[in-house]
Parts: sequence; structure tokens; C-alpha cells
Amino acid sequence: MDPTTDNAGQTGHRADARAALEALRAEIAKAVVGQDPAVTGLVVALLCRGHVLLEGVPGVAKTLLVRALASALDLDTKRVQFTPDLMPSDVTGSLVYDNRSAEFSFQPGPVFTNLLLADEINRTPPKTQSSLLEAMEERQVTVDGTPRPLPDPFLVVATQNPVEYEGTYPLPEAQLDRFLLKLTVPLPSRQEEIDVLTRHAAGFNPRDLRAAGVRPVAGSADLEAARTAVAKTTVSPEIAAYVVDICRATRESPSLTLGVSPRGATALLATARAWAWLTGRDYVIPDDVKALALPTLRHRVQLRPEAEMEGVTADSVINAVLTHVPVPR
Repeated sequence: MDPTTDNAGQTGHRADARAALEALRAEIAKAVVGQDPAVTGLVVALLCRGHVLLEGVPGVAKTLLVRALASALDLDTKRVQFTPDLMPSDVTGSLVYDNRSAEFSFQPGPVFTNLLLADEINRTPPKTQSSLLEAMEERQVTVDGTPRPLPDPFLVVATQNPVEYEGTYPLPEAQLDRFLLKLTVPLPSRQEEIDVLTRHAAGFNPRDLRAAGVRPVAGSADLEAARTAVAKTTVSPEIAAYVVDICRATRESPSLTLGVSPRGATALLATARAWAWLTGRDYVIPDDVKALALPTLRHRVQLRPEAEMEGVTADSVINAVLTHVPVPR
């Protein structure tokens, strides 16, 4: 094969993959008004093989956002409503006795899918939350000593409510660190809220996304081509040092008891590369790092109680770090 033709073909595949993921964002917009940062974050997570924690008050379309993503992707998807009585086996699956064969057989749980929506993950006890740890990190489930691989791609999108803590179980730092991104879903602007009501008045049914015109526009082949392209996105030594300096600065912040770990630095580099590729570049610039710093790092730091009482937030600490760390030229 002529190498020139081969390179042209690879470039075409990368362009097609980028176009498919841009179409994915447009398709989700048919069902969800606004929330562009959250939509972009979900696409970045798909490119990085990462998982997402969605946080927002009730009624801001967190679940609808994930359902729209699932409808716009030609991938298998399942939803688990996390409740206080949910058991680990309800997520991972269990061994079931078959009377006919007189043997135990494995019955896969909902985690065996491409896109798992873990709805209200902080409403279930830690032992059930931890049942996702192996799946998220190792991309496998071990039952009765036998590891069972999960399909690829595999993405967990977990939602949680930040204002209602009664009867909830906050995620421990070890599990929070397994999420690539923590995306906040804010209340809509006045015009966006008017647009939401206008759609509902015109007959939009959030439970019937097909009727809203949401169709699969990207699949596993597009994701694989995009991930290959992202892996080839150039990172200069100066950019790598910039990422490290940002993360090290959080460890020295007087407002924090826990700064960003090396895993967090790796995550920030990965998300910056994905964002650079999505915006049409094959190299990372400091603005890419800044654009993804908040969603990638905000859940990896822990505030001192006295700082929290003074109104300091994780986002404000990270923004201060971004202001003070020298930007490479």
C-alpha cells in the first residue's frame, strides 16, 4: 500500500471521528437546553476512557442529559437507581443455581454494558458504592474468584444531589479519585428556562427521546478512531511541567488538607489532550489545561474545615492556583 494514501486515509478517519463527536454534541442539544460544558465533559470522558460524576440540584436534567447521550450513541446502556437497600450483587451480578443443570451459573448485572447511569450514587451504602470501584478502575468484575471483563467502551456516569444530605453516604476520596471528571450542572439562565418551557408546551416528552429526534450519530468505531487520534496529540515538555506545577501548587495551598495526586496530574494531561483534539489541534496549549482544570481537579482536593467555614470552595482554590502558576510561553 502507498504510505501517502494510507496517511491520507488515517487523516480522513480522524476527521470523520471528530465530525461524529461534534454531531453527538448537537444531537444531545435536541433534548437538553444549554449545559454545553457538561455535554463537552461527557465527550471528553468518552475519549479518555474515564468516568464522570454529575452534580446538580434536582430538576436540572442530569438524568435526561445521560439518557440523551446514550440515545445519540450506538452503544448498549443501562440505568441503576441507587437506593439504601441496593446490594453489590444488584450491580455486578451473582451466581444463580440452575436446577436443570444442578450447577451455578453467572447472571451478569447491569454493570455489563457500555454506558452505565448510576443515578443518585450517594444514596447507597459504601459497600455497594465500592462494588463499582473494581469495574471503574480495572474494567472487570470478580465474582467467586473469577474475573469477568467488561465491554469496551465502558463509561460510568454517576449523578448526585449536592443539597440533600439526609439519608446519603458521601463518596470517599478513594472512589472520588476514580472519576475522571466532576461536572456541575447549574440552573439554566432565564432564556434557557424559557426555551425549556417552550419545548414542553410544543409537546416535548423527556421520556421519549426518539420523538424528539435524537438518533444514534456515533458508535464504537468512531470512538476508537478518535481515541487513537487523541493518543497522538503532542504534549511538549513545557506543557507537562505546567500540569505538574499546577498539581503541586494545590498540595501547598493553606486552604487544603489534600492536594491533587499524581493520578490527578495524569488525568489533567489526558483531558487537555482530548480537548485539544476536539478543538482541531494535534498539540496541547496552556489554554487546554486551564479549560479542563476545574472539572478534572475539583473532586481531588479536600478543603480545611476552617477554609470551608469562610466560604472557600475547591473551585476558588484551583482558580487561584491557575492565576499564580507561571504559564509557559
